[in-house]
Amino acid sequence: MNRATRQDARDAEERPAGPAGPAVASVPSRRTLGTETLLVLALSLGASGVSALISFIGALTRPGGLKDQAARLNTSHAPGRPWLDLAWQLFGIATALVPVLLVAHLLSREGAGLRSIGFDRRRPGTDLARGTAVAAVVGGTGLLLYLGARAAGSNLTVVPESLPDVWWKFPVLIASAVQNAVLEEVVVVGYLLRRLGQTGWGPMAALAASAVLRGSYHLYQGIGGFVGNMAMGVLFVLLYRRWGRVGPLVAAHALIDIVAFAGYALLAGKVGWLPTA
Repeated sequence: MNRATRQDARDAEERPAGPAGPAVASVPSRRTLGTETLLVLALSLGASGVSALISFIGALTRPGGLKDQAARLNTSHAPGRPWLDLAWQLFGIATALVPVLLVAHLLSREGAGLRSIGFDRRRPGTDLARGTAVAAVVGGTGLLLYLGARAAGSNLTVVPESLPDVWWKFPVLIASAVQNAVLEEVVVVGYLLRRLGQTGWGPMAALAASAVLRGSYHLYQGIGGFVGNMAMGVLFVLLYRRWGRVGPLVAAHALIDIVAFAGYALLAGKVGWLPTA
């Protein structure tokens, strides 16, 4: 190889790769990451927060106390038409997970992926064990807080499910619980904390933002729902920073919601301590 050929080879190595060459990693600017984060939230739980606020204002300005009004989850979309209803339920669950796919895509573009926030299958046993322990503590505490807030008149009566008694009722409730867990923990903890850190937010400010966001989209339940979920948000951020994984948080959240949804379906109207609408 002559001198000219060697120089051409060195020049080729230093030039950016073309369309057919290897991808060149680039770090987006803080402004770009900030805009991206706002758009992701606007398409998912940020929009839910605004919706919950409007719903809460409507409940406050409606005649009667908050506890005399109901916040209904997992309702029928086609009463009397079970197969159409099932189609709507599955459609709602699937489309609610689209922001998670968007987050996975955005993280993959920077060479990270969902593995970077600990949402993978590397430690299923540990994630489930930790999640079960967290669910036992948070679930019981959350129930007591809800009952107390409702008794004080600061919370609506939460109706976790009002689906018809059909064969797909409990599978849909479980799928809905898992969808809630995946969406919230991936977006509100893993993704949001990563992006806020990349845009220069301090640890305490990021923790507060994540917790307030979690509380905001539960405001449709009332003040108790807001405060309780904000406290849960603080705990989940601290656990995420300790473990470096959202896997246990997804497991905990899914178990809490499964017990709430299925438990209400089994116990509503049969025990005196469980409020019904």
